[in-house]
This record gives sequence, C-alpha cells and structure tokens, in this order.
Amino acid sequence: MYLLTSFFALFLAALASFTSGASVQKRLTSSLQQITSGFTNPTNVGFYVYKPTTVTTNPALIVALHECTVTGPGYFSGSPYAQLADQYGFIVIYPSSPHSGTCWDVSSKATLTHNGGGDSNSIANMVTYAISTWNVDSTRVFVTGSSSGAMMTNVMAATYPEMFAAGTVYSGVAAGCFVSSTGGVDAWNSSCAEGQVDESAQQWANTVFAMYPGYTGSYPKMQEYHGTADTTLFPPNLNEEVKEWCGVFGYSATAPTTVQDNTPLPGYTKSVYGPNLQGILAQGVGHTVPIQGDQDMEWFGITGGGASVPAGPTSTVPTSTSTASAPGQTLYGQCGGIGWAGPTSCASGSCKASNSYYSQCLP
Repeated sequence: MYLLTSFFALFLAALASFTSGASVQKRLTSSLQQITSGFTNPTNVGFYVYKPTTVTTNPALIVALHECTVTGPGYFSGSPYAQLADQYGFIVIYPSSPHSGTCWDVSSKATLTHNGGGDSNSIANMVTYAISTWNVDSTRVFVTGSSSGAMMTNVMAATYPEMFAAGTVYSGVAAGCFVSSTGGVDAWNSSCAEGQVDESAQQWANTVFAMYPGYTGSYPKMQEYHGTADTTLFPPNLNEEVKEWCGVFGYSATAPTTVQDNTPLPGYTKSVYGPNLQGILAQGVGHTVPIQGDQDMEWFGITGGGASVPAGPTSTVPTSTSTASAPGQTLYGQCGGIGWAGPTSCASGSCKASNSYYSQCLP
C-alpha cells in the first residue's frame, strides 16, 4: 500500500498537473465513450476512447495514461489530447486504473512482463482492439502519461515495444524501478521515488529486455521530461530513465550529441542522445511537468519535425562537481550542469553530478 505521505504528495501533484495547457475541454466535436466488452481485461482497467467527429483514414492512436487520484475521464478533461485529436483526426484511448487511489501497477511481475496478466496487458489489449475495430494504423500508435501514468508509459514501451512507435514521459521513473521485492501490486517504492536507485545503462537495458524475453525487434523512441523541483519523484530519476533507454538503444548516457538551452520552453534544457531518445530537464518545475501537446505532436510525427532537433543554442559548459558547503543552493536543488548559471555551492550537503547536465545538492 502507498505510504500516506507519499499518496498525499501524489494527490497534490495530480491537482497541480492540471495546469498543463488545455486544462478544460472546450467545444469538442465528439464525446468520450466507454468500451466494456470485446477485449481481454485481466485487471479490469477502464477503457475510454475519444474519436473526433472527423477521423482520418487509418488514423494514428494515442494512449494517454493518467496520474494518481485521476481517472481516464479525468485525464480526458485535464489534458490537451482530445482537442488535438479534433485538429489532427487521430483517436485517443484513456485507460483508467482499477486500483485504490487510481495509481497504476508498475511494481508487480505481472505488469512488468509481456502478456503477464497485469495492467500493462489490459492496456495492450485495448490497443489491439483499437487497431482491429477502428482501422488504426498499427505503425502510428503512441503512448504518453503523467506521474504514475509516466511510469506506466515507460513500462508499456518495455513490455510491448512492438506496439508503439514513440512515447513521451512527464515526470516518471525508469521501467522496473518501482518493482516490489514482495511482488506487490500497485506498491510504493521509496528508494526509487527518492532517486536512490542508481543502475548502469546495461543493467537497466537488461531489466527492459527481461520484460519481453526473446524479443529482437525495435523499441519506441522515447522523450523523457522531469522537473528539478520534483519532491515526489526526485530529479535523479530522469538520469535513470535516460540510462535505461541509452542502454536499450546503444547510446552514451554521459555524452549527449546535442544539448539545447531554453528548449522547448525558457528554463528547459533538452539533451539529445540519438534519434530515439531525448531527456528534458525543466528548471524549477515540480511534480509534474506540464504536458507539451504541440511538442508531443512533433515527437510522434503527427505534425512536421518528428524527432528532429529544432535550431537553438548548444551549450558546452562542463558539469559542476563542486563540493563546497558555503551558503548557496538548498538541499536537493540544482547546483551545476550544462548551461547551469545558478549557484554551484550548497547550503547543506554537497553538489553531486548525476549526469553531464544535472548536479544536485544531496546529503
């Protein structure tokens, strides 16, 4: 079960995340519908779908995964994907967690295994239903989510890589990071949440590969967002997500090919590790990073640009490794990294490098 304090933090985070652009659906061309039969649903995940009045031939499909305390219909109302569907003619699935507190199960062996009978299996079966029922283009299926839904986005990319072309993750953790040592379903993992898990890229890649043994195909390209002020799922989780997918794709987790300041927003730093992976650090942003709908459309290839890197300034400032304890950044605040112009000393703790673009004041 979730710790009370952790659950309350996620509740507050869920409320905060609803400031993410299109927080209220307006003048939609259609309505949200619930699907209750026609697919296998081992964990009784709710299945909601938005199909705009005008759907393109062989439409794309987005699976949009909500955070804790929210439901599929709540994420429909609090995210921009339905309005974007009206604009571009794709279909959106909004799965709804069956668990108390409505967090997703990202901890059990069942959900962390391809066709294992967990939440991930139910969601994958919804995708199969959509492809066969609504003539969805199976090469243009995408997954995204916030907080607990962001965690599940990484899990879906790991357990069902053949289904998805791309994913966008708003403030999550690496797939497998929340695994329960007791096999618990929908279990809390404080070590992961607090950024204490530190694995190599190869270890993380092995974790992903173990979720779908024998799979030799490609994995979806991934875009990972995280805020420096996240006190629910601590900022070092971004580095673990980056290492995980760098291990899968064979990229260097310590040497991004391009780093862009103030991209896609002021205070955001985008690090590109290869054509299939981007990590985006949002300075001063808590839990969760607001949804960037237009950026999602580009990353998914629904609008022009795909995963290409837009023109912008590139930084070459080295990562700080300062250990000064003079008054400066607060505990857990950023104290160095590529493009960092703030304090490089810590009021308490020491400035420790997580990666080339993020150092943090840690005890």
